[in-house]
Amino acid sequence: MPNRRRGGALALAVLALALTVTGVVVAATDPNPAGVARDPLALNGYPPKSATLQVSVSNGSSVALSANVSVNFTNNRVDAIVHFPTASNSAAVEARLIADELYVRSANVSSGPWFGLTLRAPSLFGVALELTKPDLYLINGFAKSTSKSGYATTYYFTRHDVAVGSPLSSSSPSSLGSLLWSITTGSQGEVTASSLRVTSKRRVTTISIAVLHYNQSVSVARPLGGDVRALSASAAAALLRSQSFSSFVVPRNFLALPVTRLS
Repeated sequence: MPNRRRGGALALAVLALALTVTGVVVAATDPNPAGVARDPLALNGYPPKSATLQVSVSNGSSVALSANVSVNFTNNRVDAIVHFPTASNSAAVEARLIADELYVRSANVSSGPWFGLTLRAPSLFGVALELTKPDLYLINGFAKSTSKSGYATTYYFTRHDVAVGSPLSSSSPSSLGSLLWSITTGSQGEVTASSLRVTSKRRVTTISIAVLHYNQSVSVARPLGGDVRALSASAAAALLRSQSFSSFVVPRNFLALPVTRLS
């Protein structure tokens, strides 16, 4: 039971960070000139109904978390298989975000129990709009540069002297660090990848998201009520204080994720 709860809490943290990075992507670009290879992620100006993502979070050493994420923007549902290291090997949990409810369980079982939390999640339809062709010029306060490769354009945003700290607590000591945020867009300006590298004096954390597919079928079922056990906010916070996850560092404005117990 402790391992399942620890896995569930880590899944919550990874999914929260992933959605945060995705939700704050605000970028734009014009379509690349004609004559380049066909862009398989082109959206033709329409918000995607779904997306399949590859997400990773690492601290520059042996600790790394990764997730395969399927998102249904139409009904605000997400399914993720999250892989993370343990003391002796690696483990995986399944996480389902349905509206403002997050359910997690071991990915190695085909039936309950699930652990449930209520959290404030971003509007996934709003995320879909930003992924279609967001506005780069709205990103301010960063040094900016650009690179191109075929129909892909990558925008880099750098900022120094940013307050950073542990993702476990907004009250923990903070320090000054640097951010390198990259956003890659395709031939029609759609977001195809994004990464955030946070560097402080003693720590480095990189959060990366790559879009594998747009508009493939994604169906996420709500767990049956009898299979769900509530995980309290205090228990989740305690589990997040694992030694591995405490090695991550994030900007302070990513730290607030209100969590309450499911009734």
